Amino acid sequence: MLDPRTRARLVETGATVSEQVSLSEFTTLRLGGPARYLVECTSTASLIEVVRLLDEQQVPLLLLAGGSNLVIGDEGFDGVVVRVATTGVDLRDDHVRVDAGAGWDAVVATTVDAGLGGLECLSGIPGSAGATPVQNVGAYGVEVGSILRRVRLLDRATGQDSWVGPEALGLGYRTSILKHTDAAVVLEVELDVRSDGSSAPLAYRELAVALGAEEGARRPAAQVREHVLALRRSKGMVLDADDPDTWSAGSFFTNPVVPDDRLPQVLAAIAAKVGEDVRIPQFPADGGTKLSAGWLIERAGFAKGFPAADAPARLSTKHTLALTNRGAASAADLVALARTVRDGVEDAFGVRLHPEPVTVNCVI
Repeated sequence: MLDPRTRARLVETGATVSEQVSLSEFTTLRLGGPARYLVECTSTASLIEVVRLLDEQQVPLLLLAGGSNLVIGDEGFDGVVVRVATTGVDLRDDHVRVDAGAGWDAVVATTVDAGLGGLECLSGIPGSAGATPVQNVGAYGVEVGSILRRVRLLDRATGQDSWVGPEALGLGYRTSILKHTDAAVVLEVELDVRSDGSSAPLAYRELAVALGAEEGARRPAAQVREHVLALRRSKGMVLDADDPDTWSAGSFFTNPVVPDDRLPQVLAAIAAKVGEDVRIPQFPADGGTKLSAGWLIERAGFAKGFPAADAPARLSTKHTLALTNRGAASAADLVALARTVRDGVEDAFGVRLHPEPVTVNCVI
């Protein structure tokens, strides 16, 4: 697939080229078969040249950075995996510019350590900075879309790169026009920060309570980051090499949004199973009412740790929304578990859950 001349040209860009590399090394689920070739780019210039060259020659390629929102099948990828390994972080008074491959939590820590606020509620989220606008990452009341200034994109059809504002990205709940498409490559991201070191307004009750503050209040960014990390660790949502509960893709299913015309039927089905007096978590959302995927999973009969302690893939023992690899799982094991949970929730409540991670050579 890569002739000697093409391989030499890739190396000339500053990239490194390897063959038959296990992709499980590069995903937080620790799953994925081999890549025929792995091309690693440590500079944005190299990344642009590599993608342009491979596209010109119509070589199948898969872009990979933090691997935190990715399920790769056991057959791997019979093409070229381009690993985005750029790490630059440039701090300004009112914004930060970061390379797409920079580790997201490291970016947040860097801003907080520099006395800048605004990103602290997104602490502890694994993966790369370039992935955050792709799926409009959010947590504890803050979404990337609310602090995003602009994104530098490489248009793969034209080979041109340019900066675009958030209005061009079609940002929605855990999605954008960049998700589930190969049309563009994120090269850099610019995000607004607060020079006074104060946090974003506290918009998530659990976090506000932990801080002893009212919703809407601000607190020092470092203090908020500390509490966010503590909350995430309690749910197994901070990567830990010694804790299989964190060997996951984070929240595996998005919270479902039920259209208004279906809501009474769904709420009735839930009440029939859990009882009329049980409060059902529900929140206003574009297109209807948002329900809690984790709550639905548990009420459908899938407890933490499902299906068993010796299962190779199971729900986290700390959080039902995380599907985990206990160390010996295959991608097929994880997919089977995801389908079981999805189908069980739909059978119980008439609500179909949709996976948040991107899948490669596997179908959920």
